[in-house]
Amino acid sequence: MGQIKGGISIDSLELTRSLVGNLAAMRALFQNDNTFVTRETQSPAGLHCAVFFLDGMVNNLAINQSIIRPLVCSTLPKADADTLARTVIQINDSKIVPDVSQMLSALLYGDTVILTEGDARPVVVNTKGFSVRSATEPDNERVLRGPREGFTEAFMPNLALIRRRVNDPRLKFSFSRRAGRTNTVVCLCYLEGVAPPELIEEARRRLDKLSLDGILDANYLSETIRDGRFTPFPTLGTTERPDVVAAKLLEGRLAILVDGTPVALTAPCILQECVQSCDDYYLPTSQAGLARVLRSIGFLLSLAVPAFYVALLYYHAELFPTRMLLAIAAAQKGVPLPPLWEIFALLIVFEILKEAGTRTPGVIGSTMSIVGGLVLGQSAVTARLISAPAVIIVAVAAVTGLAAPKLQAAALPLRFLLLLAAAFFGLYGLVFGLALILLHLCALRSFGTPYLLNLLPRVHAHTEDRWWRVSWKKMHSRRFLARKDKP
Repeated sequence: MGQIKGGISIDSLELTRSLVGNLAAMRALFQNDNTFVTRETQSPAGLHCAVFFLDGMVNNLAINQSIIRPLVCSTLPKADADTLARTVIQINDSKIVPDVSQMLSALLYGDTVILTEGDARPVVVNTKGFSVRSATEPDNERVLRGPREGFTEAFMPNLALIRRRVNDPRLKFSFSRRAGRTNTVVCLCYLEGVAPPELIEEARRRLDKLSLDGILDANYLSETIRDGRFTPFPTLGTTERPDVVAAKLLEGRLAILVDGTPVALTAPCILQECVQSCDDYYLPTSQAGLARVLRSIGFLLSLAVPAFYVALLYYHAELFPTRMLLAIAAAQKGVPLPPLWEIFALLIVFEILKEAGTRTPGVIGSTMSIVGGLVLGQSAVTARLISAPAVIIVAVAAVTGLAAPKLQAAALPLRFLLLLAAAFFGLYGLVFGLALILLHLCALRSFGTPYLLNLLPRVHAHTEDRWWRVSWKKMHSRRFLARKDKP
């Protein structure tokens, strides 16, 4: 912590046995900060103390009843830091923090600092009381059945949601502070004896290499510590649901939580979980298994349908049934654009409409995207600017891509690349493009774990939960990695 705040440097702050000198130093450090509150107390017996906290970050009732009142009513003429922490202060979490940087971090995070005459050691009391929103269900991870809770921006309540689901003393929460200016708390969660030690050490090594000036969201970490930074496929899992984090911890994975954001990162992340849903374990086995298959088919269709259509029209028109080919030719009569540019233009317009609908607040966004798509599509077909088959092809690709929302970011660039390959080389280009994607996935790893785990014959995990959702009776092990659970 080397920042300059107020008139003195944080690194140059030194606390002494003189309470008057400590008051002057703290006030100089936080000068021009109107949220910094200093309260001097002196009991009738002569106990002289100073209380420091930041307004809006603390529970005022706890300070008044459990700190100020005991200090004012104390019968001790003098007390050191040990006596204050153990005898006078009436809060369950009070401790002595000799390190000045740790004391300031606690103060800035909502704790209260108490200094007394004759002792340079500050007493830090947990009085956090800033407002947080309730643990409501995340909008992007809604389920038909199952828990309705989701993470919030509050750090400790998020950890409590995980702890409530995994009642095991081997569940470990390892805290660290990252980024110099924001001094953000990052928590590494794992289940000791289930998560491999080499995985834990790799995660700590990557976190220790961080050199960010500030961390305001989990994506700051994700872009820094993930594998394959230039791949469109996600190599770190993201979720806002505590039940999903608990399930992954039981599988031997890690979770990384960042203070101030409801998004948790999970590692390793494989391709298989990108087509899984939170409902898979709360719905009947057959229904969940069929849904997984449909999501996988939907992702493949969203990639290949536009390219397949263009390849057939340009190079393999004889593969179309005669009536279908005549219908397509009649629809394209009078259209100024060739099929490739039709598909390109419609895909770009669709992405713009989707982005506009996402950024527009409330119900207006969804209404605008639906009405805009219908009006523009119908008007373009009527004006003979775009053919109707092209609109259908793009609509199929767009709708099927929504079946696997975690892979939408990967589907967008790959769809255009396959479209170009098909336009230049026909079906050979499409097949070659799909083969290159498969080779890329084979080489991709997430924290040392193959990205195609459970998909390749020689790369499999010690679990029966793969593409098809098996019943709990047949799922003898849910371990993500082949590692025995230690007692």
